[in-house]
This record gives sequence, structure tokens and C-alpha cells, in this order.
Amino acid sequence: MRIRVLGCSGGIGGRQRRTTALLVDDDILVDAGTGVADLPLAELALIDHVFLTHSHLDHIASLPLLVDSVSDLRDRPLIVYATAETLEVIGTHIFNWVIWPDFRVIPSADNALMRWHPLSLGETIRLGGRTITVLPAEHTVPAVGYHLDSGTASLVFTGDTTVNDTFWPLVNGIDNLRYLLIETAFPNHERELAVLSKHLCPSMLASELTKLAIQAEVYVSHLKPGQSELTMDEIERCAGTFKPHMLQRNQVFEL
Repeated sequence: MRIRVLGCSGGIGGRQRRTTALLVDDDILVDAGTGVADLPLAELALIDHVFLTHSHLDHIASLPLLVDSVSDLRDRPLIVYATAETLEVIGTHIFNWVIWPDFRVIPSADNALMRWHPLSLGETIRLGGRTITVLPAEHTVPAVGYHLDSGTASLVFTGDTTVNDTFWPLVNGIDNLRYLLIETAFPNHERELAVLSKHLCPSMLASELTKLAIQAEVYVSHLKPGQSELTMDEIERCAGTFKPHMLQRNQVFEL
């Protein structure tokens, strides 16, 4: 399993600023932020499955354009996986014929370009020897994280989340965990904003990582543009024992 980071920033602006999207091999996306738009059309057409963590724009921005752009290049629907709550939100507010066409009924309901698969916490989807399991997240809207397992090694992506005691026992039970991708959106002086918006800041991240009972390489996502260096400096001071790294666009993980 090859996981390429198409975007991992908490905002846009500049060459590296692409919002969240992970490309798994050639055919799976985890989130569909602005990083997806950098892929050439031929690569976009290979994507068969999109797993959304939640409905916020920085995680879904490219999905409507993706479905439309490859519509004449595919002979099968794009399957979008998310919680029922997330699917309801994007159906009501995005694929509603006002913001964007509803590709669930184009060209017809029986031969649609897009199909939806509602997910439940703990559910595992198996795709060609790869498994993707839904993990709990705690955010301002219904949200999840994902556990990606090749059979040999695993990667966990928290998505957007804050302090979440239900998450760690599940992660600690993964015996082949190699990588943990966890968000930290704000520096410590904006801790109040982090709490209000249900994100993490460095001091909160450090506290959360004390709940990690197994060895894994830790990477930090969702850093806000203009504050990433400050936030990573604070993470190094607060959570240095765990040696978290800044997640980078175009970084590749092999499992």
C-alpha cells in the first residue's frame, strides 16, 4: 500500500498550501481537499473510492469537481464513503442542483456517476487486500478518522479532532501500527480557539500523545498557514519525547 500526501495544510496560499487529501495507491482518496486538484486528468480518472472524514470544505473541496471532470473517462461510479450525517450534509448543501449537480442521478439513478456508501464507527471496508476501518473523532460536526492496513503495516489518520479518549484504546490495539497522522491546527496562544473549534494545539497534542501506548512515527497535519513553524516549534518543546514530524505535501508512506 502506497499513501501519497496530496495536501495536509489547514489552509491555502503558496506552493505547499494544499488542504487535506491522501491518495492510497491509485484508486482511493482519503478526503478530497484542494490537493486533489494537482493530479492530472488520467490519475483523477483512476480514483474509484473516496473516504471522507467530515463535511468541512477543506476536506471536500475537490470532490464536486472530481466527479464532473472524469465523467466521460469512466465506466463505473465513484463511490463516496462517509458517515450518514456527512453524506446528508453534502447532499443537502453541495450536490443539490444549486451549488452543484447531483451526480447520484446523472445520467440516471440506475447508471449514476457517483454512489454513496454510509459508514458506521468500527466498520471495515476491504478493497483488494487493503482494509480501511472507521475510527472515532471529536469535532464540531460529525467526524471520523481512518485506520489503513495493508496486512503488513498500518497507518492511522485522525482527521480533524480534539481531545478524544475513545480513540486511543483502538489505536493501542493495532499491533502493526507504523504511522500516526494527527492534527494540530493552532499554536498555544490560540488554545481557546482550538478548544472552541475542536482542534488541537501543541499543549493539547502533547497531552493526547501520552495516551499512545505503542511505538509509531508521529506526523502532524492541518497546520495553519503562517503559523506552521511556530506551532511545530511549540510541539517540539511540548511533545519532544514523541518526536513528531511536520507532515509534508507529496510525502509518501509505504506499508
